[in-house]
This record gives sequence, C-alpha cells and structure tokens, in this order.
Amino acid sequence: MGAGLALRTAGTHPDRVGAAAGFHGAHLATEAPDSPHLLADRITAELYFGHSDQDATNPAERIDRLDKALTAAGVRHRAEVYTGAHHGFTQADTAMYGEEATRRHWEALLELFGRTL
Repeated sequence: MGAGLALRTAGTHPDRVGAAAGFHGAHLATEAPDSPHLLADRITAELYFGHSDQDATNPAERIDRLDKALTAAGVRHRAEVYTGAHHGFTQADTAMYGEEATRRHWEALLELFGRTL
C-alpha cells in the first residue's frame, strides 16, 4: 500500500512532495479509472521505484505502463526491477523477506532523499 500512497500523494499534493519512493508496489498502473499512474501529469517530485520480479500483483506490463506514464509526463524518476525479490521483500518478519533487496532498497531510498530533500 505504501508505494501506491506515495504515488497518489505526490500527484495530489505536488506542492508539498519533493521526493517519493515505492518498493514492491502493487496495482500502481492498472486499467482502472482511479489507477495511481494517472496522476503522473501532476507530479513534480522525483520518484524511485524498486519493483520485485517475483510479484504477481505488479507484472512487467504494469511496470512498463507506469514508466511510460511518468516519462510522458516528464517526471524525474528511476525504476529498477530487483531480481529474485518477492512482494514484501522489506518485511523481515515474513517468508517474503529478501536481505539483498532490502539492502539495495535502503541505499536507493537514502540516496534519493539525501539528494533531493
């Protein structure tokens, strides 16, 4: 839910968000009329997304749809697919936890915030 909330907040309050990130996000770029990616043209923040390649809730076509929407809107962003990572890879108390993906996500998040905020 966090990645979707970050994307929605960046699009709903562009004057208040300088940077946002999402990790193992789900349903970020669907065909629904209220899909978060449809706010891309309102976003002024820089964004980072760390996607899981083992995540049925965020297949490659949705990752591509999100990237295309952000690119078309001129949003500064970077998206990476974490190989071998599952949805929920940052949650250490679950079977989905991935130590390498979690380390990588912290590095990306701290770099983004250190540079932009």
